[in-house]
Amino acid sequence: MTAGSAELWRCSVCGYVHHGSTGPDCCPVCGAGPGDFTPHTEQLAARPADVGKWRCLNCNYIHDGPEAPEICPVCAAARDRFEAIAEESQTAGEGSFAGRLVVIGAGIAGISAIEAFRNSTSGGTVTLVSREPDLPYYRLNLTRYLAGEIPETDLPIHQSDWYSRRNIDLQLGADVAEIRLEEQSVRLRDNTVVPYDKLIVTMGAHPFMPPIPGARREGLISVRTVRDAKWILEFLQPGMRCVVIGGGLLGLETAGALAARNADVTLLESYDWLMPRQLNRRAGEILQSHVERLGVEVRKNARSKDILGGERVAGVGLEDGDTVPADLVIVATGVRPNSHLARRVGLVVNKGVVVDNQLTSSHPAVYAAGDVAEHQGVLYGNWSASQFQGGIAGMNAAGASAQFGGIPRANTLKVLGLDLLSIGQFEPEDGSFQVLETQRDAAYYRFVFRDEHLLGSVLVGDTSLAGPVKTAVESRTDFSSSLLKGVSAQAFIDELYR
Repeated sequence: MTAGSAELWRCSVCGYVHHGSTGPDCCPVCGAGPGDFTPHTEQLAARPADVGKWRCLNCNYIHDGPEAPEICPVCAAARDRFEAIAEESQTAGEGSFAGRLVVIGAGIAGISAIEAFRNSTSGGTVTLVSREPDLPYYRLNLTRYLAGEIPETDLPIHQSDWYSRRNIDLQLGADVAEIRLEEQSVRLRDNTVVPYDKLIVTMGAHPFMPPIPGARREGLISVRTVRDAKWILEFLQPGMRCVVIGGGLLGLETAGALAARNADVTLLESYDWLMPRQLNRRAGEILQSHVERLGVEVRKNARSKDILGGERVAGVGLEDGDTVPADLVIVATGVRPNSHLARRVGLVVNKGVVVDNQLTSSHPAVYAAGDVAEHQGVLYGNWSASQFQGGIAGMNAAGASAQFGGIPRANTLKVLGLDLLSIGQFEPEDGSFQVLETQRDAAYYRFVFRDEHLLGSVLVGDTSLAGPVKTAVESRTDFSSSLLKGVSAQAFIDELYR
């Protein structure tokens, strides 16, 4: 890529659109480098008087209203990253596939797959099979719905007419009973047979339920579907004692949502600090202080032994002998891929459905994407990777030859209003590593080096350095001149800003 006069630059990897006379050093969405940006002709539209929809240029989230939101509820992009939509374009790119596409699963991976497919070709037929009876929705926003921040009407990704206008047969409440590879069809639970020429499996994952005695008592639930969230809202009362098991992202956001509903919330984390896979101890402690200010009691090193009560839950027994009273217990201890159909039909499955760089499974007519897919031994299990993979699978099903080479092991999150970035190796292994860290006001910065290269970083409260940090980690930038001078953490921060 060379500098030019373009005002917009598009990431060829994930579609992110950047404003400026040159492309950025690093794509803030997928981490792609400057060579992956090309001039883009799309222009931001001035809002016509009758516009009631706005599209996020980062993630394609559609917002209804007279003006764009201050922050994108999906990817946290600022208001200036939205464009007004007067009338949605119905044109599609030219693709070579004009057969029958079936997509199993209507999470973000499945939706991204049919979006990419229809952007590539207007031909062929598309059938999207969803086990849930509701319109496909942003699963990420379930905790915001639980907290009362958004109404249920804001959950769907698209309205029903979006599918019909694109010749997409949306099968809601349809459970797939069997994949038939030789016949190239899927059989639904009601014995309906849907033939395909290309199949994309985006069946997602299910909540992992630890083998805790008493886990079947009434009043214990996981938050995975909109039905789960509705059940909790119907059951919940102000002052109700709620215990959330699991101090990861979902557990934290669920606990915060319940606290916002004036529940008495206790969060149980089995490790020494919150989000240990993404944060070092100090960052976890800062996060804990933030969570506690929101009204959540955090108990660390709290390992659940059993769920107490009779027919209904009454509390959680801990391995140390203590008991935490509870009227409601929510388990947020991770997910496991829904790989059963793929296993039964003989597709290669490890932890997830094994795919290559084109997201093709062991059968050439079958792709897999999202939480169910395992690429180079990795189960990503997050929204951005699922969206990315779904788009790649959809393009390839349409006849393209797009490749998924993996995405950076970076977590840019907004946890209960607190910005976080975790990338690379943020804990030193031995004395050969060098750590620079500082804390100022509500922001914490940590940088881990080895052999004068930045290997990892944790940022809390201020992620404005996310782009330069990702670029430095991924490009193995040499900081020997700075480190040999004994640069401080603050001086290194100033250097990254330059």
